[in-house]
Amino acid sequence: MPLGDSVLSFRRMRRDLDSEDIDVTPLPPVAKSYSLRRRSRKAMEVHPEKQLSAGEARSPAKVETGPGQPDIPGATLPGEYQPPTVEYEGKSAASESWALLRTLWRSRYRVRIGLLAAGIVAVLVGNMVGQIELNQWHGLFFDALEQHNLAAFGNQLLMFLAIVGGLLALVVGQTWMQEMLKVRLREWLTHHLLDEWLVPGRAYRLGLAGEIGVNPDQRIEEDTRKLTELSAILGVGLLQAGMLLVTFIGILWALSANVVFVFNGSSFAIPGYMVWCAILYALIGSLLTWRVGLPLIALNSERYAREADLRFALVRVSESAESVALFGGEGDERRQLEGNLDRVVSSMRRLSGGLARLTWITSGYGWIAIVVPIVVASPGYFSGGLTLGGMMMVVGAFNQVQGSLRWFVERFPEIADWRATLQRVSAFKAAVARLEQIDDSIDSIKLVQDPDGKLGFEDVSVLLSDGRVVIAEATVEIGRGERVLIVGESGAGKSTLFRAVAGLWRWGSGTIRLPEPGSMMFMPQRPYLPLGTLRSAITYPDPPDAFSTAEVEAVVKRVGLAEFLEALDVEARLDKSLSLGQQQLIGFARLLLHTPAWVFLDEATSALDEVSQRRAMSIFDHELKDATVLSIAHRSGMEAFHTRTLHLVRTPGGAMLYHREPEAPAQEHVEPWRSALMEELPVALFVRPEPAG
Repeated sequence: MPLGDSVLSFRRMRRDLDSEDIDVTPLPPVAKSYSLRRRSRKAMEVHPEKQLSAGEARSPAKVETGPGQPDIPGATLPGEYQPPTVEYEGKSAASESWALLRTLWRSRYRVRIGLLAAGIVAVLVGNMVGQIELNQWHGLFFDALEQHNLAAFGNQLLMFLAIVGGLLALVVGQTWMQEMLKVRLREWLTHHLLDEWLVPGRAYRLGLAGEIGVNPDQRIEEDTRKLTELSAILGVGLLQAGMLLVTFIGILWALSANVVFVFNGSSFAIPGYMVWCAILYALIGSLLTWRVGLPLIALNSERYAREADLRFALVRVSESAESVALFGGEGDERRQLEGNLDRVVSSMRRLSGGLARLTWITSGYGWIAIVVPIVVASPGYFSGGLTLGGMMMVVGAFNQVQGSLRWFVERFPEIADWRATLQRVSAFKAAVARLEQIDDSIDSIKLVQDPDGKLGFEDVSVLLSDGRVVIAEATVEIGRGERVLIVGESGAGKSTLFRAVAGLWRWGSGTIRLPEPGSMMFMPQRPYLPLGTLRSAITYPDPPDAFSTAEVEAVVKRVGLAEFLEALDVEARLDKSLSLGQQQLIGFARLLLHTPAWVFLDEATSALDEVSQRRAMSIFDHELKDATVLSIAHRSGMEAFHTRTLHLVRTPGGAMLYHREPEAPAQEHVEPWRSALMEELPVALFVRPEPAG
């Protein structure tokens, strides 16, 4: 509807309401003063910081996502609904990892992942044996060089080729299994998060849970990918380092006996000398790395959050490109995006500085490690206790032990990245798991099934976060077959009441008695059109093959979209290529296919012209004549399609629900409606012509 028409219609409606002598019967009086104050206090107990004095604007709320995480403001408008937010109390990496492992153990993917893990362990054992053989080969090879023994030198080269060939095969096998482990882990974790997220109504409510519930796309896609890939890399690396440490620490301990010190003419050996040197060197490097690199965890987490905000802003501009162009708002959008980009760049700049500081430790540690084993073993060589080959064996064993011990130093940037993604995924899981607990902290609307299959509201109040009421003590019953129109000024809570019926809005009190859940269908103002074909949009949420082509074509023609029959199976962005009115007609075609017994319309005809609206609403006089219809509408003329009207009227204590039987439409409005419907009947009976020739 054009903006001017909607304004005139609104003015007419207000004028009619002001001038009419409406015979309304208010609901039974309820002593709600005490109960509302009680609920308000209870809401304040959950979030005392949200209590506002009279006339005070709501300040931006801050949500902490864990220890060391930056406070991220989330602004709310005065009076805007803000359900209780979920705040993640950060746990240790061990606790979060153990929680994920328990989830994995209970999943159907544990067998495949377990087999891959067992295969990797077997390969690592083989690799460990090969490394022992390679270390012994070092001693024999350098002894042959020192002795100028050409035959032994040639034999050792052949032995080297055999050992390296075996190790190469093992490395290739390990690489393949490690990559497959990444795939299986991501498959499991993504399916698990989707199962937790796409519970009926949960995705909607999670979006209202504060900062922790925003950008679920990044947490399920990007954070899950990073977490599973880094878990596979770091897990296999840590296991390999541990196995090599256990193997070579004994060898190095035994070889340390050959490192003999000579002092004042006497010689002595320090038990495990090379082992203690390796441990001391790795300990110094690890402590320095931890001290310098610890801030990287928070910096990585902040960067991912800012990246998600930028991506969301870009997608939002892309999805709203038409509106932006119509208003000439490219400059303003550019400023908004540049602000998001500046925050990303700022977090990346801080992260770059942290990585540079850490590189002083990790790279310096690696370069010094080249000469450390030779220096600490040199006393044994110069004293004559070690041959060149013997010293190379000691150095090789030292490098294996020290390499295992310095795994933490070399991998700390990846460990910080892994810890940040683990925390984000764990926070998302915690938010999903705690939604029910959070809802229990305030009054909740009870949803029960009515034994007679009716819809009833018993003392229903819908609350705002600060305890104020949108709809106060609504009590009404709607029987099967009724056509009920709900009207009221904007902000009175009409759509909120519908969300409460759908189970999406639980914050409040009272009881809603519902008919059979499978018999209800909700139609919002903008129907959801999934990605894919027109057929899949019409059959949603059922698959495209759930209905025959004849059934789909019949409903398409019935709602006046016959020109789209040729494009039933064409892939398209329907939400972009179709007008809002055409999208609403698809919603009615979907309604015809599923034939629900209860239909809830929330401005579902707002974008239709008069003729299309009559054709769509005539469905309830023919195909769905036994269905119960509840409509929210502002357009004039909708009363003609309903037998009962409910008014939501603003009062200081909330919007009160009143009843009024609609007046019979004037004859001059009835006759055009009938004639227009008769003009549209041929469309409903339209027969698709055969192509010529």
